[in-house]
Amino acid sequence: MARPRQLKGTLQDLHTTQLLHLINLAKKTGTLRLYEGVPTGREITMGDGETKRPELQPGAERARVAFREGKLIHARLTSQSDHLATVLHKAGKLNDEQHRIILSKAAHASDKALALLLINANYVSQADIIQSVQRYTLEVVYDIATWTKEPFIFEEGEQPPPDKITVPIDLENVIIEMIRRDSRDKMLLEALPNLDFALRFPESPAEKFAKVKVQLSVEEWRVVSFINGKNTIRQIARACNMTEMGIRQIVYGLLSAGLVELVKPAAPEAPKRRPSQITANMPQRPVINKLIDRIRSL
Repeated sequence: MARPRQLKGTLQDLHTTQLLHLINLAKKTGTLRLYEGVPTGREITMGDGETKRPELQPGAERARVAFREGKLIHARLTSQSDHLATVLHKAGKLNDEQHRIILSKAAHASDKALALLLINANYVSQADIIQSVQRYTLEVVYDIATWTKEPFIFEEGEQPPPDKITVPIDLENVIIEMIRRDSRDKMLLEALPNLDFALRFPESPAEKFAKVKVQLSVEEWRVVSFINGKNTIRQIARACNMTEMGIRQIVYGLLSAGLVELVKPAAPEAPKRRPSQITANMPQRPVINKLIDRIRSL
């Protein structure tokens, strides 16, 4: 029996857009795995014979993307939960309490079994599930498109676990969107290079909000709920299960509308809790409470 064929390399040699283009043209079925790059201590000489770069070998897995006959069908980041309840919560199809209850009672249920339970209980519709899974899959792939050096292995024939819900997506449109986002992301990286800044509400927001009609999305409200002048942008992204580019886009929009301000990182102190622990639902100053009330009333 013939062994499945593999394609190995790094995103330094073959960009994500080029990989997807090859998979699309060849109508490949298989799974693309991306890893943290671990330096081997050796250097690779580039094609010009002069330029050199460190050689990287695969470390811990960072992501995997599955394809069937040239179509994108599934994707996940190792650092994020891809449980169906979390995917639906992120898409705004489940509220915080519903998400908490479902995770506590059905944490080990397969996605397909959970989908049937949620549909039969009238929590969501089949269309809600398909749209949410598709959106999550695309967000993962668009995040991977920003990576530039990770080692990868494409294993032909490998498919996601059978309990996972897969939604076929044409790669042509994905590649076009990746190119468009690449231009946008370069602007966001330039505008927000440091995610270790915190966010706060303006001290005198009355004039700014009087002329602004605030219509925030579910994800934007979720980000706003963690703003207290202490939580960093990176911490808020983790708490909201968002990618770095995803949080940059939302924060840039809030900054452009004058709804928030950046706070420079404070000098490091001996933490009483883990540095990565995020503070949420903490008592806020009266001006912040008034600002939130003002946003909701507009």
